[in-house]
Amino acid sequence: MKYPILLLALLFSGFSLKAQEKSDRDQITQTIQWYFEGMIEPNRDKLGQAFLAEARLIGYRGENLTITDFNSWSENTASGSPRNPKDYRNEIISIRVQGNTASVETELYWPGIYYYDFLTLVKVEGNWKIVHKSWWEKPL
Repeated sequence: MKYPILLLALLFSGFSLKAQEKSDRDQITQTIQWYFEGMIEPNRDKLGQAFLAEARLIGYRGENLTITDFNSWSENTASGSPRNPKDYRNEIISIRVQGNTASVETELYWPGIYYYDFLTLVKVEGNWKIVHKSWWEKPL
């Protein structure tokens, strides 16, 4: 009698882990969506929902290495006029979750330029936040 109960307990815990993983992936996808929308609209509040205030953004603009803190980047990104979403295509390529950390790869096709992002996320007080963005760009 112990074995069927043990088997049921193991099966149920497996379903519970899968449900949590799906929930985390859904929440991470929402965080990345806020990132995409915050850049296109431009909307500082959505960027703030996606990023931890202490986040860093590091990448190459041409041959120049650029290191930016989130506040400077978001102020610059959120300035200006809204962009036409039809001119932009942003895609999540992969999501990998390990405990309270995750990595996400994205591709962004913007008019005349292509970006590839490696995003690191951490679950902070129950919410997924981007804590680091490494990016690369090339002209199209």
